[in-house]
Amino acid sequence: MKTLLFAAVAAGLLAQGAFAAEPACHKIEGTVGRLACYDAAFPPTVKKPPAIDSNAPRSEYKDPLIAEEARLAAKLKNICRGC
Repeated sequence: MKTLLFAAVAAGLLAQGAFAAEPACHKIEGTVGRLACYDAAFPPTVKKPPAIDSNAPRSEYKDPLIAEEARLAAKLKNICRGC
């Protein structure tokens, strides 16, 4: 009985967002006016890029193929060509 009551109260609290009043932008005929209504109701958020610290040490790019080329060159130098 308590779980049923708890579930009913929780559903009632969660359903309040569904009944929230939103502007009636969909009823506006003109596209410019409708867009202005939606922009006023839901303003766009602009994400700022993170600030770059000019004093921070920069990591150098390390080519992953350099080590592979060194291993391959070492193998090729060890091949006996006139044995």
